[in-house]
Amino acid sequence: MATLLAMLVVKPAAAAPIPVTGRWLVTDGSAVVEVAPCQVRDSGAKLCGRIVRVVKPRLGGPATDVKNPDPAQRTQPIKGITILSGFVSAGDRWKGRVYDPDSGRSYRAELLRDGGTLHVKGCLGPFCRTLNWTRVG
Repeated sequence: MATLLAMLVVKPAAAAPIPVTGRWLVTDGSAVVEVAPCQVRDSGAKLCGRIVRVVKPRLGGPATDVKNPDPAQRTQPIKGITILSGFVSAGDRWKGRVYDPDSGRSYRAELLRDGGTLHVKGCLGPFCRTLNWTRVG
């Protein structure tokens, strides 16, 4: 009886998120993002993602981060910019921030891996949008 009571009281441990490190082709096929431990000092176990390959350059548009809110960063090439930052394990997913170079905005975000798909959910207030990235090499 005591064992049964103890089993009812003990909470099940939260599932650890599936690792999301690796290279991912973004939804529109325009770039490959590599997710890996952040290379920022004191980042601990956080993950970041940077554009490592531009597959489809912007038609007629600049290959730089022209919409960045920081004017000093607007001449920075798209290839190499960090678009996922500060992701930490949170139950069955990863939570952090995503930067959208097309709008120059950053959003609260979650990453959830389902096999060869990475669900990237960005939120502004109560409004969210999920993009599905595909694992590459």
